[in-house]
Amino acid sequence: METVDALMATLRNTNHDGQSSVKTELLALAGGADGDRVRDYLSDVKRGELLEIQWLIDEVIDETAPAPPEPPPAPESPPEAEPELSADPNQPPTAADLDLVYDDPRGLMLHKSKTGDRWFATQVDPRTGQPQTFELHTQEVTQIQAQLKGSPYWLIGS
Repeated sequence: METVDALMATLRNTNHDGQSSVKTELLALAGGADGDRVRDYLSDVKRGELLEIQWLIDEVIDETAPAPPEPPPAPESPPEAEPELSADPNQPPTAADLDLVYDDPRGLMLHKSKTGDRWFATQVDPRTGQPQTFELHTQEVTQIQAQLKGSPYWLIGS
């Protein structure tokens, strides 16, 4: 490291034109057999130097640093298959399976299944305060539609 110290002293006392030859010598040392030790030493030494010299040392370190190892290639994952719609008509529906057709802000919502002709109602349970969804029978659907005919809460297109 005595050679590096001597080059650093020369670097401090030379003008801009002389710094390029010192940089070349530092590049040779940092790229040599003891390059790791030289780069570590330069990193420690540069902290007390002028900003211009710090930049020159950073250039030497950057140019001689070993290339980072390439990350291993990511394993190819098989393409995800689209979930198949279940043919079971009695399967409990998810929110994605239902279309909202009636929305009364007082607490009643009616949903119609996207496939088939199933209707569901959602109401707030007065005991728990939590919404509950339940399936309606065909006769209940016709009765509710008759009661709510002309209501402004039917959604357009339903």
